Amino acid sequence: MAIPVQAVEIVRIGPNAPETKPDLVVSEEPLEIRLGHGPVDNRQQFSLSVTMRTPGNDEALCLGFLYTEGIINAMDEVISVKYCEDLGRNEGTENLMRVELKPFVEIDNEQFKRNFYTTSSCGVCGKASIDAIKVSCEALSSTPIQMGKEVLFSLPDRLRASQNVFKHTGGLHAAGLFDVHGELIVHHEDVGRHNALDKLIGSGLIKGSLPFSNSILVLSGRISFELVQKALRAGIQIIAAVGAPSSLAVNLAEEFGMTLVGFLKTDRFNIYTGKERVMV
Repeated sequence: MAIPVQAVEIVRIGPNAPETKPDLVVSEEPLEIRLGHGPVDNRQQFSLSVTMRTPGNDEALCLGFLYTEGIINAMDEVISVKYCEDLGRNEGTENLMRVELKPFVEIDNEQFKRNFYTTSSCGVCGKASIDAIKVSCEALSSTPIQMGKEVLFSLPDRLRASQNVFKHTGGLHAAGLFDVHGELIVHHEDVGRHNALDKLIGSGLIKGSLPFSNSILVLSGRISFELVQKALRAGIQIIAAVGAPSSLAVNLAEEFGMTLVGFLKTDRFNIYTGKERVMV
């Protein structure tokens, strides 16, 4: 079983003498995602991506990534998702995962001729342009949800309280899905903010609970363009984050009518787009 933390020995420096102590750091390992596709008599495979992630929930991570990249649209397009062995390499089998797609799913090999490397801090590094990363996002639900400011004020603490690994390491991002009353539905942690969201969306895909049109997404960090795009794919109407949004994130949210809340604290926040969904 994957271990999300690693034991280390540190030297703690303070006002007194240096002190050697045991500590925990978050695990970070590469995950290679391979795609199997094509007709039954002519199956093909290629390496789609390598992402630096915290081990655990890798099936959800792979499916969420494929869904938010627009490669798949439903679970009925997937045959299997499982770890695979690759003789001749040193990586453990838990760092190689193959997703088999059903024969009717069409894949344009030219589109994925260049493998892209996804770092834990930037999910779109290596992609040539905004046009290359913009996937098809449907319009949000015509029935808008609303959330009171007091509920929003409570969400950072509620998300933090759910972060079990963060409590021990302090080195993880989190993505949490809440209902309009502030009750936590599901959350995921990862060293990469985009991975945490892919795991959350992938778990919804597995459970058949997409779209998340009646829920609010809470992020432990900043709001990037890619995170807005992923949330749009999942039908999310409101994103609230403890950090700031980027200009591209604001522009994309405005284009699709999404609500963006940034700098969310226990007593204040900023509304960047979609203020009609926040009751103040």
